Amino acid sequence: MNYLNEDIDSLNKKLAQGDLSAEKLAQDTVANIKKTDDKLNAWITVQEDAKPAADLDFAKNKLAGIPIAVKDNIITDGVKTTAASHILDNYIPVYDATVIERLKKAQATFVGKTNMDEFAMGSSTEHSYFGATHNPWNLDKVPGGSSGGSAVAVASGQVVAALGSDTGGSIRQPAAFNGIFGIKPTYGRVSRWGLIAFGSSLDEIGVMSKRAKSAAEVLNVIAGSDDHDSTLSTREVPDFTQFIGQDVKGLRVAVVKEYMDAVDGEMHDVIQQQIDALEDAGAIISEVSLPLTKYVVPDYYIIASSEASSNLQRFDGIRYGYRADDTKNLLDVYVKSRSEGFGTEVKRRIMLGSFALSAGSYDRFFRQASKVRTLICDEFDEIFANNDVIVGPTTTEPAFGIGSEISDPIKMYNNDILTISANLAGIPAASVPAGLVDGMPVGFQIMAKRFDEGSIFKTADFIERTNKFYEKTPAGMED
Repeated sequence: MNYLNEDIDSLNKKLAQGDLSAEKLAQDTVANIKKTDDKLNAWITVQEDAKPAADLDFAKNKLAGIPIAVKDNIITDGVKTTAASHILDNYIPVYDATVIERLKKAQATFVGKTNMDEFAMGSSTEHSYFGATHNPWNLDKVPGGSSGGSAVAVASGQVVAALGSDTGGSIRQPAAFNGIFGIKPTYGRVSRWGLIAFGSSLDEIGVMSKRAKSAAEVLNVIAGSDDHDSTLSTREVPDFTQFIGQDVKGLRVAVVKEYMDAVDGEMHDVIQQQIDALEDAGAIISEVSLPLTKYVVPDYYIIASSEASSNLQRFDGIRYGYRADDTKNLLDVYVKSRSEGFGTEVKRRIMLGSFALSAGSYDRFFRQASKVRTLICDEFDEIFANNDVIVGPTTTEPAFGIGSEISDPIKMYNNDILTISANLAGIPAASVPAGLVDGMPVGFQIMAKRFDEGSIFKTADFIERTNKFYEKTPAGMED
């Protein structure tokens, strides 16, 4: 089964009418993954015995019998969860993350866990213990990261929807590189219970799919309050599908000068075409400035790395996962297990975070970074006082070559300069395909005020209907 021309609505209709059985759908999905993944490496674990739930109710549950992929940093009961790290490469959890519990209740079918940058630290899915993932539009290019496996699983037609996580752009950047829709909801909209933590004040679970409406269907299921997560909002969750098909006339759209200045040539033209289409449809366009954009990368890496150094201290060779052999004492167990279990990028961020939190550096780095974060939040609040959405490019360039940036961490970190701000401010943001540049997809980023995912779905759906990018598919991925 290939999902390149399907969405959740079309699959639900076929299942409800009996044109397709959920059992055969699960079997065909696994068979297609096994057939195509040799060249993509989008999966760490494929559940070859994947079975749909019993007594499927297609009228009540849009996701009933629909195969869903899950990023491998989201806990799944009885299924290996590695975070793409050697230190967890044999870890089998004994409970489900809240998002998994809710998808099971909605009768979705799970077919496996997708590849990612180790502990979600990276922008290319090259930092995985299980090897790099390849972009289906060009196998020599990266898929973006850290949710690169989930993005490729959707873009190549292996599944119709996947869960990812976004700490600094890890859903939107790979969505842009692979020509699909990806949304990071508001911080506090979706429970983080069961998400292996990277940066706790930044992490958010979101959805990737070819069409915005399919993502809205999944977000309807996973959003909402949860007693396990005290950071979660208790406000009512709207039906996000109601915003699909709405008119954009009168929508107040802010175009960020710094974001548009970050792209040039054909990429600038492709992004401008989406803005022109919104204006032609009656949206009110204005140019705004986010001057603190130049500070977001260093600010993010101090905060995120500091939180990561704390979160990852639990992986010590005693309580979880890998334990080194040939150790002489307790300290040796800690040092050898962490040295051998973590990859280079994770060690780099642990050291950076530990330094920023150290007694002599805390005021100079972490406290200052927290103050800058507050100023970034203020910038967004000021713009949203007069605008419904903020738009611009998702990335500064299309997907780059595998191996071309991995030896230059600073260059790799700068890939996230246009996506990080949304995480620091805790606002929802998404990427929708804008077009092709040199044969590779580029993304159009949409941000909204906190808990206004509806304006994002309305804008993204309009862009989809206008440029019909969903009709394009990577060559060689068809049946």
